[in-house]
Amino acid sequence: MSDSAPATQPLSTALILLMATATGLAVASNYYAQPLLHTIAQELGLGMSSAGTVVITAQLSYGAGLLLLVPLGDLFEQRRLIVSMTVLSALGLLLSAFAPSLTWLLIGTAMTGLFSVSAQVLVPMAASLSDPSSRGRVVGTLMSGLLLGILLARTVAGALSSAGDWRTIYLVAAGLMLISAIALQRGLPRHHHSAGLSYPALLGSVFKLFVEEPILRLRSILGLLTFSLFALFWTPLAFLLAVPPYSFSDAVIGLFGLAGAVGAIAANWAGRMADRGKGQLATTVGLMVLLGSWLPMAFAGHSLVALLIGVLALDFAVQLVHVSNQNAVFKVRPAARNRLNAGYITCYFIGGALGSLVGAQTYPAYGWDGIVIVGAVVATLALAIWGYTLQRESKLQPVD
Repeated sequence: MSDSAPATQPLSTALILLMATATGLAVASNYYAQPLLHTIAQELGLGMSSAGTVVITAQLSYGAGLLLLVPLGDLFEQRRLIVSMTVLSALGLLLSAFAPSLTWLLIGTAMTGLFSVSAQVLVPMAASLSDPSSRGRVVGTLMSGLLLGILLARTVAGALSSAGDWRTIYLVAAGLMLISAIALQRGLPRHHHSAGLSYPALLGSVFKLFVEEPILRLRSILGLLTFSLFALFWTPLAFLLAVPPYSFSDAVIGLFGLAGAVGAIAANWAGRMADRGKGQLATTVGLMVLLGSWLPMAFAGHSLVALLIGVLALDFAVQLVHVSNQNAVFKVRPAARNRLNAGYITCYFIGGALGSLVGAQTYPAYGWDGIVIVGAVVATLALAIWGYTLQRESKLQPVD
């Protein structure tokens, strides 16, 4: 096993910001389509459910990349791995930009999603390079970048679609990803942490970690449920806002991503709470706010104020729980952070894919009321699982 950069090497503010920006750009690649689904459906002659497969494909391919590619961070030199993935993700964006049909759009989307998991190699790399006393803050900063990427992707995509067409964002995003690859090649230190395993054994060890580590299992379940709610809300939102009483343009629909940017504050706050040993409290608060967010959502079909309140609460809560989850998982086995992160984030984005699937099927059949009911039920389940675990584990050991 070798480390070309010591685990305690301090990270400069500039490098942390570069890593956060690269993380945001990588993950944003999977969300440009969400505010444009209505427009994409019209141009390609698709129904709502068919258009929703673009989002589902992005989530599933990202999940596949998490399981199959992220563990390579415990095998290969991480800078080279990250830069290579970033370039390949950019090529997927170019395929989407010139896609003549849904099939080619899905191929480009799948390629982008598969390799945009470079973000999830960057996060454990940052955790390994940071000082333990500031690790939560560093991880929180990268997760703030990730969330801003997800949310601002919608805003920028909507604006560029209105200025040009829906393909414009894919061209711009491909250029930004290539610039990111160059910056990462220049800015990242070489960091090689080999687990000393073959690739099949490396993948198998991810499943073994699930068997051996109850914290990983618990946090992965919570991550799956909370991110399913994030996707359940955002996937059908464009359809809700494109018809009366709103009838908003792509640009206006994209602006709703700005409202959710408050979640970036939650990510940073959760990281600092983890550094102070208050990860359980952050998780509890996040899950309670997550359940409460569906109350204003119930009125979102005809009240813009209620919708905005719901967006703020939902995104804040999801990020608070997510960063608390990651910090808890990273403490389990420092030498296996990439595999731990691969396991956790795979479950997280499986949740996103399930949420997108349920949202794409529920909204056409049951409208916004159906979305709210499903959301409230899943949020209640997540809070119940956490409450039960706290009660049971309090007699044995902390759950994080």
